[in-house]
Amino acid sequence: MSISIKHLSESGDNLPLVAQYLHEQHSRVFEKILSTMTRRVPGIASVEPILMSDGYLTLRFMDGSFKTPFLDRYVSDGTIKMFAYLVLLYDPRPHPLLCVEEPENQLYPQLMVELAEEFRMYSNRGGQVLVSTHSPDFLNAAELDEVCWLVKREGCTEIHRAKDNAQIAAYFAEGDQLGYLWKQGFFTGVDPQ
Repeated sequence: MSISIKHLSESGDNLPLVAQYLHEQHSRVFEKILSTMTRRVPGIASVEPILMSDGYLTLRFMDGSFKTPFLDRYVSDGTIKMFAYLVLLYDPRPHPLLCVEEPENQLYPQLMVELAEEFRMYSNRGGQVLVSTHSPDFLNAAELDEVCWLVKREGCTEIHRAKDNAQIAAYFAEGDQLGYLWKQGFFTGVDPQ
């Protein structure tokens, strides 16, 4: 089995390799990732792939408040996850289908709007995106025609589109957000009983 250096793997275990590849082969893309990262994660000034003396490739995160950088194993899960999402979403060759489960885990709720917009931009560049979420904050950033929900009945799964539900569509048209509508029970059959 070969490890890809051009695309992030399912588990993200090749993140330092892909970051190094982008740093060396697509420097403008890497700079865009860093620029976005510094806006999203307070204190992060830069991220750099570093080859250690033992041959291990790691990421070094520079926090503007400290003189020495942190290795990737010492930064928060949310910081690593945000960097991984940016590496994935700014991939110079988008995948035809990108599936993401619960992007809200380990991330601040305030980041959901920006993350939803970046999934949308990825889709506009040519890849389809399927996101499963339990985050009203993420859902609040979605458009009516982007949202479906699943209902399991008698061993079968039904797919419901938000835009096909007249009541949800009317509330959305009046300015309500989908996450709030979900929390108020308008996504019939979605909540555990």
